Amino acid sequence: MRGLESSGTNTQGPAGGDNKASLPGVAVTGVWPRSLRLRVLQTATPSPTRPSSRTLGSAAAPALSQSEDSGGKAGLQDRVLSEPLKHSDFFNLKELFSVRSLFDARVHLGHKTGCRHRFMEPYIFGSRLGQDIIDLEQTAEHLQLALNFTAHVAYRKGIILFVSRNRQFSHLIESTARDCGEYAHTRYFKGGLLTNAPLLLGPGVRLPDLLIFLNTLNNVFEPHAAVRDAAKMNIPTVGVVDTNCNPCLITYPVPGNDDSPPSVQLFCRLFRTAISRAKAKRQQVEALYRLQGPEGAEGRGPADPSTPGT
Repeated sequence: MRGLESSGTNTQGPAGGDNKASLPGVAVTGVWPRSLRLRVLQTATPSPTRPSSRTLGSAAAPALSQSEDSGGKAGLQDRVLSEPLKHSDFFNLKELFSVRSLFDARVHLGHKTGCRHRFMEPYIFGSRLGQDIIDLEQTAEHLQLALNFTAHVAYRKGIILFVSRNRQFSHLIESTARDCGEYAHTRYFKGGLLTNAPLLLGPGVRLPDLLIFLNTLNNVFEPHAAVRDAAKMNIPTVGVVDTNCNPCLITYPVPGNDDSPPSVQLFCRLFRTAISRAKAKRQQVEALYRLQGPEGAEGRGPADPSTPGT
């Protein structure tokens, strides 16, 4: 069989006609018909097997959707967590109490003047008939800060532990913690329970994010052991401190009566309402951000913060 020249010249066979023989592996431009050339090219230079568009799409879509999904969730969480920080009273806790309600609950009544702790003197308004009177203006201010901080911890899904050693209010405090979905410890508190938690409770145990003391003293009028342990572990604390208590180790002290049933019931109701409202607000903000989508939630908040969550 003769070789073929591909310089644009016709190839002559023995009879003088055009040689249209199909030679696999040889492509001669300008000689064969177009359909024949295409068949020869496909036979001569087979292309490597490539996945189809369906295969490419199905292979790249999961990774892309997974990255977009993780990025969307991270952005959503950032917006949800940063939204309450833009408002001074995001959970509208100022409406829960007033100075008059504190006075009616006997929060201003302290202990005898002889039992006064020297670090509680700045919070004492005066004394009457040998009994210290707590300044309710300062109590209202400190209580607002304590409730706001507690609500923010609950909004961020932190663990809150109610602590008290007063047997008279054990059932009330445990019921309060149960109603708002948190925890309570009203029995004997062993020293080192927070500092040696991995040894006493096992590895991997999670410590509470906030301790709320309805009474910072134990049964023998000594500082509660959890106050010291929480300060060692840098766990923030909120505590109702009477005139015979030491407020130095409490992160958010609330000057007030910690012995009278009306005052303790008021504090339990306020903390329960603040925690429940914060949790409901978290669900509301997440739902509104999901409805707005990533584009609509960039430049505006989810809702009016003055609207209570419950």
